[in-house]
Amino acid sequence: MRNAARKQSPFRQLEFLFDAPVISQLPSAQELQDRAQSLLRRLNAGILTDRVRVEWNERMRTTVGRADFRRCLISLNPALQEFGPAEIDRTLRHELAHLLAHFRFGKRRIEPHGREWRNACCDLGISGERAGHTLPLVGRSLSRRFVYYCQNCQGHFPRVRRIRRATACLACCRKFSGGNYNERFRLRLVKSSSSVNFSALLANSPQ
Repeated sequence: MRNAARKQSPFRQLEFLFDAPVISQLPSAQELQDRAQSLLRRLNAGILTDRVRVEWNERMRTTVGRADFRRCLISLNPALQEFGPAEIDRTLRHELAHLLAHFRFGKRRIEPHGREWRNACCDLGISGERAGHTLPLVGRSLSRRFVYYCQNCQGHFPRVRRIRRATACLACCRKFSGGNYNERFRLRLVKSSSSVNFSALLANSPQ
């Protein structure tokens, strides 16, 4: 009876489409890299245009994209294919804005989603971009095993991975060093054990 009703319905084509949602095909990493280079070329981004690379990273879970300025690398989550070409393009530009902001202001520390990043988003055609995504991705829970400490403001910073390079407290650098890195505010490793009481540490950290 249901099939017969569908044959008589003037909307049977729409009903058929709703039965099987279409998942868009992933563009290749090379296609996305060419797109990123084209965007940067229009903005006269110099050496960044030639060095930028794009990859699909199957290890990503809850993060849709990541930008690594030292490697000029943008990593994207293949799960983006479920949300269509527009979302893939928006995420590419979001991460590209991080590289562009660091390229323009690399001599001083900037906030990940601060004014410099927002300006880069505008230049890349995504003004009003949010700092974080709201896509329903299912991922795994990762424990923050490493805790770093700023001796100046006494703030604690739990991290999933160990920090591999000299990193200073951004708030203190902005307040006392004009946003430039200062060794006085370098983060020190407190503990790298599962026995660390993160809740207690964070409760005692200044807000």
